[in-house]
Amino acid sequence: MILAGVGRADITPPIGISHAGWGAALHEKAEGIDMPLYSTSLYLKSETTNEEIIFIDLDLCIITDDLDNDIRDKVTNFFPIKRENIRISASHTHAGPALGDGVWLEGGKEYVELYKILLPELVFKSVNDSINKSVRTRIGIKKGHCDININRRPSDNNGNFFTGRNWEGVVDREVTVIGFDDIHGKPIATIVDYACHPTILGPENKLISPDYPGHMRFTVEENIGGLCLFLQGSAGNQGPVHTFLGDVEIARKAGKILGLEASKLRTQLDPFNREEKLIEIVPSGADLGMYEDIPLGEPSDIIKIRNKKIHLNSLDFPDLLKAEELYQESLDNLNAARESGDTSLVKSLVSKTKRANFIKNLSKISQSGKVELWIQTFRVGDVIFQSIPAEPFAETGIGIKQTDLNGIKIIFSGYSNGSLGYLPMIDAYEEGGYEPRNTPFAAGSAEIVEETCIEELRKLIEK
Repeated sequence: MILAGVGRADITPPIGISHAGWGAALHEKAEGIDMPLYSTSLYLKSETTNEEIIFIDLDLCIITDDLDNDIRDKVTNFFPIKRENIRISASHTHAGPALGDGVWLEGGKEYVELYKILLPELVFKSVNDSINKSVRTRIGIKKGHCDININRRPSDNNGNFFTGRNWEGVVDREVTVIGFDDIHGKPIATIVDYACHPTILGPENKLISPDYPGHMRFTVEENIGGLCLFLQGSAGNQGPVHTFLGDVEIARKAGKILGLEASKLRTQLDPFNREEKLIEIVPSGADLGMYEDIPLGEPSDIIKIRNKKIHLNSLDFPDLLKAEELYQESLDNLNAARESGDTSLVKSLVSKTKRANFIKNLSKISQSGKVELWIQTFRVGDVIFQSIPAEPFAETGIGIKQTDLNGIKIIFSGYSNGSLGYLPMIDAYEEGGYEPRNTPFAAGSAEIVEETCIEELRKLIEK
């Protein structure tokens, strides 16, 4: 069987911390809390292979390299697990603290560094609890459908792409639920995988919030029990239908809709493959068939791991020193505008500074002309979890999930083990728009990643 344990820690930052990484936002500091942010950890160990892995689900927008390394250091210093057997995933909420490299927000900056220092300790608490609470479990999986998302790459009448609602675009509305139940059938943990940017809360929102994933988790836990983790799917071009708003009730409603679908699937989930057997026919007003659905052995408890790093061509960016100069110049202009009180100028310069920051960070990632991308693949029973540190488009996720592995189900996600930026499909580079402007990857990279991910899936099965 699989030993599984879950733990949770509150990682909500203080009110007043730098907030809202939106280019259109005028505020700098968080002014309140919608609901807490959490670190939720799931520890798994196979009794057959003795392999062990840890999932960490964080209510953060991105995972910086420094944060990723600090968390792995903290966990491996206290627990003998390989660094590459840990998966650290971000929900990608845009309503959390601003922790990225070169944040242009001055307000609330005094809280950011202290929060970064405390965060690995808080995350470790959730990991430690998950290990200490592990019990024998069985795993099951069920797939469903939810329509709170939409393709977010429409174009205007002039053919210019923007971020909004594209009703004709590719959309992945699959909801995948993985459940871990103890030997008595009690739910211990639920994983929900879905592809949708948590951007219901937009520039006008001034509250710290996990956006819809947090409300989804609450709904599942309220209906099912145990703890729920969220894995963000291939959401690079997937957004909520109702988006960029200031009303937390819209995020709460969307999370509840997704959570109710996940709860339904979790209720229907059965870890056993069963065979129907007619026991007897009982005479009554109508002859009644009495059946028993007999389990066909224990579910697989195998855990296997593959890690592969590939090097992809990068786009051309300005020299890093030049990019840093342009960013600093834009930041100085922004700070001067804030002092002047000219809100229209501030709004314009916030957007300009954010874009300059993107270029600076992408220049840093792409200095060598190559970008290293980590493909992490875990097999747990008859489910495979695969992830990358980028924002893949839905087409990539759909292609990988459709791979035929003789009945083994595939969960593919981005937003894990770092943050490199968008991974657009090749045609998006010609179309233009936000995502191909904010990627370090050269055109054609997504197609290479998909091919390599599928190769990794097949090798894991053969291993």
